[in-house]
Amino acid sequence: MSPTLLTPAPGSETVADELTPAYYLRHDQLGAYLTGLLGRCTTVFDIKPTLTDDLDHPDRHGLMGGGVIEDGAHVTGTVIVQPGARIEAGARVVGPVLVCEGAVIAAGAYVRDHVVVGPRTQVGFGAEITRSLLGAAVFAKHACFIGDSIVGSGVNFGAFSSTTGLIASDGPVTEPATREITLTLGGRKYGTGQTKFGAVIGDGVTLSAGTVLCPGTLIGPRTVIYPRTQLGGFMPAGSRVR
Repeated sequence: MSPTLLTPAPGSETVADELTPAYYLRHDQLGAYLTGLLGRCTTVFDIKPTLTDDLDHPDRHGLMGGGVIEDGAHVTGTVIVQPGARIEAGARVVGPVLVCEGAVIAAGAYVRDHVVVGPRTQVGFGAEITRSLLGAAVFAKHACFIGDSIVGSGVNFGAFSSTTGLIASDGPVTEPATREITLTLGGRKYGTGQTKFGAVIGDGVTLSAGTVLCPGTLIGPRTVIYPRTQLGGFMPAGSRVR
């Protein structure tokens, strides 16, 4: 018999600690907006829809600019660059996007479609970020792909590492996607409520170069992933994955 498909309701006692934002992300480096956003989310599955709604209505949360968009940056849509943040010439940013204090989107980076780049995060040449939250002081300075994911503070993405948010094992890929991403934790199967869901990566995780994360991957904080090609499932906090 297949395991029961569960989508935890807000306030439900069935929510495991490993599905809560607090298991993966601490608030002390994130600033007022991101701290408030996470406080409104019961599970990690709530973060991306909440972020999407916030960026579609930035005035509700007092999101304001004041940072630097250099001449030669390709910026379209609603892109909010907070004080001390910078989008360099040669970067491409398609809103809605929020670039938090002290963050840098470097030349050759591509950031698009409902992204929050957290305080002091660096997005470098060849990195593509879409529909994701990046916490504070994330390093995505090399060619990599982060999509439909939640990334904690102090995470390092090695060159050519990638999340995968779409199931492509059932034949031709369709757009928009139609199959819900699910994951299994503690013998129970959970629905994310989303057809694209990449990974939740906790604070201080190190991803080695070339690592590819399967849809619905959960990585607890302080985990170190040694060189490998493909990884999925749940990794508790402090894991060493060889």
